Amino acid sequence: MNHPKTVHVLIEGKVQGVWYRGWTVEAATERGLNGWVRNLHDGRVEAVFSGPTVTVDAMITDCRQGPPSALVHNVTAEPWTEIPGHGFHQRATA
Repeated sequence: MNHPKTVHVLIEGKVQGVWYRGWTVEAATERGLNGWVRNLHDGRVEAVFSGPTVTVDAMITDCRQGPPSALVHNVTAEPWTEIPGHGFHQRATA
């Protein structure tokens, strides 16, 4: 089954200054996902992905690798109730 799924994801490691957010916007947009991505002041990247379960799960898996310059140490994903709207975009650092 391919039910809609929305998750809140935190990515830890060398994920800022390596084009991680830009890569995320491209990858999520190519998949047709809704949501957003932003840097956090503590060095992590935060994202919300919403779409078909299999597509969201594939995006989470790809986040464990990220763009070529990234060095991801940990990715956590939890269910999220906020509906992110249409499209995928980058938000300001929080």
